[in-house]
Amino acid sequence: MPTHHCLLVQDGTFAAVGEGGDITGERGSSPDGLFARDARHLSRWQLTVDGGTPTVLVPTRTGARDDGPARASAVLTPPGGRTDSPALTLFREQTVREGELVERIRINGNAAKPLTTLVAITVDADFADQFELRDDHRWYQKPHAVRTRHVLPDGVEFGYRRREWHSRTVITAEPAPDAVEETGSGARRLCWRVELPPQGELTLDLRVAALPHGARDQSAERPPSERRTEPEFASDWPELTRACAQGQADLASLRLPITGPEGETLRVPAAGVPWFLTLLGRHALITSLFALTTHPGLAHDTLLALAATQATEEEAERIAQPGKIVHEVRHGELAHFGQVPYGRYFGAVDSTPLFLVLLGEHAERTRDDKLAHRLEREARAAVSWMFDHGGLGEHGYLRYRADEGGLANQSWKDSPGAICFPDGTPARGTIVAGVAQGYAYAALTRTAALARDVWADPDYADRLTASADALRARFLDDFWLPEQRFPALALDGEGRRVETLGSDAGHLLWTGILDAERADAVGARLLEPAFFSGWGIRTVAAGQDAYHPLSYHRGGVWPHDSAIAALGLARYGQRERARALAGGLLALAAAHDYRMPEVITGYGRDEHPAPVPYPHACSPQAWAAAAPFALLEALA
Repeated sequence: MPTHHCLLVQDGTFAAVGEGGDITGERGSSPDGLFARDARHLSRWQLTVDGGTPTVLVPTRTGARDDGPARASAVLTPPGGRTDSPALTLFREQTVREGELVERIRINGNAAKPLTTLVAITVDADFADQFELRDDHRWYQKPHAVRTRHVLPDGVEFGYRRREWHSRTVITAEPAPDAVEETGSGARRLCWRVELPPQGELTLDLRVAALPHGARDQSAERPPSERRTEPEFASDWPELTRACAQGQADLASLRLPITGPEGETLRVPAAGVPWFLTLLGRHALITSLFALTTHPGLAHDTLLALAATQATEEEAERIAQPGKIVHEVRHGELAHFGQVPYGRYFGAVDSTPLFLVLLGEHAERTRDDKLAHRLEREARAAVSWMFDHGGLGEHGYLRYRADEGGLANQSWKDSPGAICFPDGTPARGTIVAGVAQGYAYAALTRTAALARDVWADPDYADRLTASADALRARFLDDFWLPEQRFPALALDGEGRRVETLGSDAGHLLWTGILDAERADAVGARLLEPAFFSGWGIRTVAAGQDAYHPLSYHRGGVWPHDSAIAALGLARYGQRERARALAGGLLALAAAHDYRMPEVITGYGRDEHPAPVPYPHACSPQAWAAAAPFALLEALA
C-alpha cells in the first residue's frame, strides 16, 4: 500500500485514508475506503469548509495504541493564501474497530470575534467487491443489483441488494447535520452551519457502521481486548527487539474474528492489507509457527479455525477433497455468487501438511496435548488426504495441477510462471514442488510423534515414520542436482527436474529433509551474492534468465522466506550463516521503521543503499510481521 495512504486496521476491518483523512474512491493498486468482509463500505468521505478543501497542517498519522481501536489524527485549516491567518483550526481524529469508523472533528475558532462557517462531508458507499477494485482489467456482471440511499434524522443510510445479498452502511452524526444534500452523483453531503463565539469550539462526532451481508451480530458485547504488555524478548540485538515489538503490534491489528468448530469466536492472523484481510491457510499457519513461542494463542486459534473449515467431501470447483485444509476463505459478493472461486477455496498443496506441522509443534512447545487430542480426527483426515488425494500414496509425492479458474501454482510461490525452468519457461502439467515435499516430510515426522506420545497408537506412528524415511530417500534421489550441489525447484508433468535455483531450498533446511552434507552445501549457496542481496534471499538466484528483480516470486526478497531459511540454517548448526542472514533482515526492518515489508525487489545493497520497494506489497502483512519472532528462535 503506497505511503500516501494512512492505514487503520482492527478486527477484520480497515480504513485507508489520505493525508487529510479523506476517502476519494480510488481504485487500482491502492484503493482507499472503509473495508469489511471483502467489500468497500465507504467510498467517499471528503471534508470541506465553506466549499473548499482544507489545507493539511499535520498529515494523517497513526497514533500510539494500547488495547483500543486503531487511531489516527490530522490537523487542518480552511484553504487560504500565504499571508492569511486562518479563522479556525480543525483537529480530525479517526478510529477503526470491527465494522466501524468513528471520527471526531474538533473545530476551534482562532479569532477574537464570532464566526460562522459551513462544514460539510460528502459521503458515499459503492459496496465494491475487492476483486473489482484490483487493477487487473477484469469486469464482473452484477445483474439485478440495486443501490439505495435513505436520509435519517441524524445522517444517511446506503444500501445494496442483489437477490439475497444485502449490505448496508449507516452514517450518523452528533449533532445531527442541518441538511443532507444530493450531489447528482449518488453521494450525499452532510452539512452543518457552525457558529462559534470568540475563540469558541465545537465538536462533531460521526460514526460509520459497515453492515456486510452475513456479518456476525455486533450488537452483542464485544469481547474484551487482549491486554498487551511491553514485549520482553531475550535478544542481544536491539534491532531485533524493536522489530519484534512492531511485529507484535501488527499481528494484534491483523487478528481476524472467525467462527470455530463449536461456534466460538476465534482470532486468527489475517494475511495482510489491503488485498488479503482474510483467512489464508498457509499464511496463518506459517505466521503461527513463527510466533508459537511468544504468542501460542495464535496457533491455538488458527488450528481450530482451519479444522472448522477442513474439507469433508470432494468439490471439484473448490479443489476440495476430504481432509484437505483450506487455502482461502472469502466473504464478498463475488465469492458468494461464484464469480470468483475463493469463497472457500482449497487450491494449496501445502496447507494440509503445514497444519500437521503446527499441531505437532504446538503440543511439543506448549507441553499441552489437549488440542492435539481434540483435533486427532482432523489430523488423521489430513494425513489421509496426503496419501489418498494429494498424491503421496500413489505417486510418492504431493502434486497439483494448475486450476484454470483459480491459482496456477499451489505452493507458496503461487503466481503464474513462478515455477519455471532457468530460462523462464513455466513448468507444465502435474507439478511436484520441492518445498511441499519438505513440508510433507515434516508433517509425517511430527504426526508420528503425536501418534506415539499423545494418541497412544505406536503402529500408526511406525507407519508414518517409515513413510517419512522413504519420502526423504526418494526426494534426495530425484531432486538433488549434483553439479549444482542444490535441489531442483520442482518436477514437471513429464518428471523432468526444474533445475532453477530458488529460495525454496531454505524451506527444505527448515523441515530437516536434507542430510548434513547437502544442508551445508545449500546453506553456503544461499549466502552467496547471487542469492543474498544484503537484505535477504532472492526467491530466484540472480544470473539465471528466470531472474527478474521486480518479479514477485522470481527475484523479489520476502522476509518470511528468508526467516525460514534462517531457522533452517540454525537447525543444521550453521550459526554464522544464520546470523549474517538475520543481520540483513534486521537492516531491512530498520529501513522501514522496523515494520518488515511483505516483499521487496531483488536489487542488492551494492546496487542501491536502501531497499527498493515492491510496488504492490501488502503492509502490514502477517508472516512478515511474525518473521522477527522466527529470527529470535534462529539466533537463540
